[in-house]
Amino acid sequence: MPGEVTVRLGFTAPMDFAHTLAYLRLRTVPAFESITDTAYTRTMHTAGGPVRFTLWDAGDAIECHLELRDTRDIEVALRRIRFLLDLDADPVAIDALLSSDPAVAALVLKRPGLRSPGAVDGFEIAVRGIIGQQISVQAARMRLNQIVTDYGSDAMPDGLAKLFPTPAQFAAINPEALAMPRSRARSLIALAETCASGGLTLGPEADRDAEHAILLALHGIGPWTAEYIRMRAMGDPDILLTTDLGLLRAAQKRGISLEQRRADISPWRSYLSNHLWAAHPPPPGSPHSPPTTEAARRSPTGVRTERTSEPCLTATG
Repeated sequence: MPGEVTVRLGFTAPMDFAHTLAYLRLRTVPAFESITDTAYTRTMHTAGGPVRFTLWDAGDAIECHLELRDTRDIEVALRRIRFLLDLDADPVAIDALLSSDPAVAALVLKRPGLRSPGAVDGFEIAVRGIIGQQISVQAARMRLNQIVTDYGSDAMPDGLAKLFPTPAQFAAINPEALAMPRSRARSLIALAETCASGGLTLGPEADRDAEHAILLALHGIGPWTAEYIRMRAMGDPDILLTTDLGLLRAAQKRGISLEQRRADISPWRSYLSNHLWAAHPPPPGSPHSPPTTEAARRSPTGVRTERTSEPCLTATG
């Protein structure tokens, strides 16, 4: 039975919801997302049909308005939304450990309770990550919007009318029809086929190590992209992307050491990654920067097949 409901989503304070909105704003794809200064709206798949939700800050909670094809999907929808916003994090413990480094403490003081955003659709995050390689933020968003417009299912009769394609829908796309380099199109189709067959779940319940290895075995996915997917789609709180050029520059500017992959702040290294990106967000039109120290995969011609940096990729990923 279709229906609408508004729910208050609790969290442990503090929480920097304004930054979460800014994070999502950089990645907004108009075919299925919209954002204002105070609220975020998007669609997603559930077993009973499409869902549209809107989130806004209510002070001591996040208000969530849901429109559902089947109200039996409320519980799973809310679980995914909590994961997207990282509402179940313990910011007191995280901020305390990060603040043990005086240089990092300055970032925490500026954004207490900063979250590490997850996803409502892990496959979508992986697609965003692959498409975001080697092109500008704006170009990646336009490409994603065209794919969702062309291949996504209809969601709602008004407003946000599309859903991000499922793995099965994506796997059925002719790679020649995708407006991108052929090798990247093949990577996307291989990813979609693996997800559609059950080889990857790309969710918080995933076996992170096993799925990380499967991702690395796919054409066009290198260590940076696999770790980024692991952080956002699988909710790993302990990812520090030390090969990311933008993150390295931010750390250097702030006098923050990344030696030994900062084992001293494990298991919360994803939050350091997010603090560094928040401190130095990218211009929307900036191109992607390559990883620095990682051994990037190359095509037979010697051209990198994975060339990404979070300050650019996060606008699409």
